[in-house]
Amino acid sequence: MKPFQSVAGVAAPLPIANLDTDQIIPKQFLSTVERDGLGRGLLYDLRFGPDGVPDPAFVLNQPAFMGASILIAGPNFGCGSSREHAPWALLDFGFRCVIAESFADIFAGNCLNNGILLVRLPADAVATLMQEAKGANHVFFVDLESQTVSAPSGALHRFDIDPGHKQKLLKGLDDIGQSLAQADAIAAFEARRRLQTPWLP
Repeated sequence: MKPFQSVAGVAAPLPIANLDTDQIIPKQFLSTVERDGLGRGLLYDLRFGPDGVPDPAFVLNQPAFMGASILIAGPNFGCGSSREHAPWALLDFGFRCVIAESFADIFAGNCLNNGILLVRLPADAVATLMQEAKGANHVFFVDLESQTVSAPSGALHRFDIDPGHKQKLLKGLDDIGQSLAQADAIAAFEARRRLQTPWLP
């Protein structure tokens, strides 16, 4: 997993509440376990019309927001079914950070284990950032170490994050990586256990 320290880039505003994982990555894109290429299915039903033609009114189809690395979303982003393809699609499309008032718990866990920073801010702060993002081509800066979001206006928004989650992101450790980081301690424990309880398998 790629460590997350900070990201500077254009932010795409997506003011849709309760955007679920089926909308983030529709079911027809779930037949693969390969992460590369899933970006093409990100928000597919919003990005494209029934005829498969891109909707020019949708934010991610607008030239000013192509290459955006930050997504500013509505509340309860990522609700619905547990679908790890959702963060995979966000990453493949180029997003490293999502800012919203709230996120679904399972989605938040999946993002954490894939190196995506979720920033929770109060509704009024998100609304302010959303308006600034609509200006397009404005650079936002999100720094995990200082736990801040710097807006193009110069305003600084501080966010909270669980200290353990922060370290996982900074070090690029998913759940397996976090366990492997303790490999020496685990091996030492196993050696002691074999000596103290040799009758156990």
